[in-house]
Amino acid sequence: MLNNIRIVLIETSHPGNIGAAARAMKNMCLSRLDLVAPQWFPSEEATSRASGADDLLARAQVHADLDQALEGCRLVVGTSARPRTVSWPVLAPHEAAQRLVEASHQGEVALLFGRERSGLSNSELDRCNFLVHIPTNSDYSSLNLGAAVQVLSYEIYLASLGGRLTSQEPERDLATADMMQGFHEHLVQALDDVGFTDPEQSMKLLRRLRRLFQRARPDKDEINILRGILSAMQGRKSARR
Repeated sequence: MLNNIRIVLIETSHPGNIGAAARAMKNMCLSRLDLVAPQWFPSEEATSRASGADDLLARAQVHADLDQALEGCRLVVGTSARPRTVSWPVLAPHEAAQRLVEASHQGEVALLFGRERSGLSNSELDRCNFLVHIPTNSDYSSLNLGAAVQVLSYEIYLASLGGRLTSQEPERDLATADMMQGFHEHLVQALDDVGFTDPEQSMKLLRRLRRLFQRARPDKDEINILRGILSAMQGRKSARR
């Protein structure tokens, strides 16, 4: 099921890092490389650094935005090298790998890597169910993008060798990343329609609500129910007006 695992690189500035990521992936039997708005691609430097993994580069999907790259994904894990003001569930590399491999048995999943200088933005982190952090030397924590892809690809490969995880929870048809994004956009509009949002606190509130639903990982039926509730709220508010 490793073919269901997407490695997503966002706005990569150095094409050599794309090639290094492809090489790391091929070492570990991963083949799905997705690029979001890379600054330079295709590139001779990327092909050179791929060192024989140029078939992954040839098949790589290039997307204009993250929405396209995550379409259909049932689990999204983002990489993060620093603490954030809003807490996300953070996994160790082996834990993240196990979750990705387990979820890949039911459908598409994604592992996100941010920009070389700044990593993932808060809005991109909002799309993640979990974050993964690679422990490093506290006095020198800078990790090259290609090296980070190698570490996590290795953990994914190890997890795949261990077989499918035993889960006490029955399989569910989880909402995909694009369904979750549509729900969150609907939630923002509904809260505004009923006058619940406060301009001074709405951003922090909405981010906390997003984290709540991302952590819960609702299935497709549950998302449809929630959106039905939001539509009913909006309808009653309109009727009162």
